[in-house]
Amino acid sequence: MSPLVVLILAVLATTYAGPIVRLAAAPALAIAFWRLTLVLPVTGGLAIRERSTVRRGEGLLMVASGVLLAAHFWTWIASLRFTTVASSVVLVSLKPIFVWALAAAWLHEHPSRREAWGIGIAVLGATLIGIGDARMSLGALGGDLLALAGAVTAAGYYVIGRRVRATVGVWTYASVVYAVAALALAAVALSRGVPLIGFAGGDWAVFGALAAGPMLVGHTGMNYALKHYRATTVNVAALGEPVGATLIAWLWLHESPPALVLIGGAVVVAGIGVTLTSRSRER
Repeated sequence: MSPLVVLILAVLATTYAGPIVRLAAAPALAIAFWRLTLVLPVTGGLAIRERSTVRRGEGLLMVASGVLLAAHFWTWIASLRFTTVASSVVLVSLKPIFVWALAAAWLHEHPSRREAWGIGIAVLGATLIGIGDARMSLGALGGDLLALAGAVTAAGYYVIGRRVRATVGVWTYASVVYAVAALALAAVALSRGVPLIGFAGGDWAVFGALAAGPMLVGHTGMNYALKHYRATTVNVAALGEPVGATLIAWLWLHESPPALVLIGGAVVVAGIGVTLTSRSRER
């Protein structure tokens, strides 16, 4: 399948993560843990068939990537308790800025001029959504800071993925990283006395939905695309998530977006289009 098609499907699969998390009563740590754990039988089975070789340095990088992914899920899901879906998802989606800086410093990868314009346009649109959806309260500010922390940790996760995926198969990479992230979250939950079992059926339905769509199709699809596209390109495409999440929250959770949010969404889509139609794809 074309890497571009995989990337588009991956972004679409992530759009309902934010709204559906709002339906769960389980703690943020438990949601993140089960989102990762439930997908491991699938990725692990495919990794065994893949038989990808992993060198020691790559293994250490995958462990670091898993820890960053765990931190990303924890902070982002926790942010949804304090601020709106749109604000949280948009702030997390500012990660292309951090990815740009990290990829330039470590991988010496720089976006083309057209790609840079696309990043700027998309981030501008995301900023408009955030401004239009802002809520001036201490609770919302705390949620916004958690979401921003989620953006920084996700940036590190994607840049490491870009580096490791050059030689390691996607299912092997995903299985190791997801397993490390799940173990890290379990350790934190046990240390804080946060339960990981004993939830209602509705919570388990949310866990399964997050694992099947945003995790298996979404994150794994983006990890697949990292071998073919720069980390900045993949992350700009991921800015389609807040647009879809805002629409779903509007129709499903009745969080009506202001006009500025709708304008910002259109600008984000335009920025994604500019980036994905650039000639910066790695061959």
